[in-house]
Amino acid sequence: MTDDKMLARIAALLRQAENTENPHEAEAFMTAAQRLATTTSIDLAVARAHSATRTAAQAPVQRTVTIGNAGSKGLRTYVQLFVAIAMANDVKCDVASNSTFVYAYGFAEDIDATHALYASLVVQMVKAADAYIATGQHRPTPTITARLNFHLAFGARIGQRLSEARDDATRQARVDAEERAGTEIALRNKDIELKSFYRQASKARGTWRATNASAGYSSAARRAGDRAGQRARLGPSTEFSGARSALEH
Repeated sequence: MTDDKMLARIAALLRQAENTENPHEAEAFMTAAQRLATTTSIDLAVARAHSATRTAAQAPVQRTVTIGNAGSKGLRTYVQLFVAIAMANDVKCDVASNSTFVYAYGFAEDIDATHALYASLVVQMVKAADAYIATGQHRPTPTITARLNFHLAFGARIGQRLSEARDDATRQARVDAEERAGTEIALRNKDIELKSFYRQASKARGTWRATNASAGYSSAARRAGDRAGQRARLGPSTEFSGARSALEH
């Protein structure tokens, strides 16, 4: 399957997830979308391993992904969501010191899948947090503190869900090793090639963290964010750019 076909099928799965009111169906479509991304990635890795010649399009790439404008509050939580999705799709990330953008390193199909998932989930995260804040259940915790904690828990839960789906797809690919000749070698070569590319291309210094000491902590908002992350559906959205606005105080 080509990268374009994979993205088209993922988009179809995400639309199905968006359109169902059944949370179990939404979960099934979400899992299917991540498994499809993983399976396609493995198929392309096997194809690369068996290719006599390699083109530039078959090598790892570096892309810049804009997260938000400088000075916007809560950018770290958006970055955390992107990084969690990236980790489930074999994409390495370097983060700008002000969290306004991310350098994504990986194979094109993996970065494409990561971006498609992020574009849907970031909107859901913001909407779910808005709904939680509107209930007033976060009081007396300051709104900004509650929102940040909600986002952090949401991102962590999403990362866990997508990683589980990725692991399931990878295990199945290994079970089908006879049909997917060279799967283990292809996956190992892919990992080695990505790590080598990252070491050569990355200029990152220091360690990025999703939170800082002044952010504050709210256990209630964390629990609410975790629940929202469990319920989150995947689906494309035209509201992507608007979702990255500054967080309210």
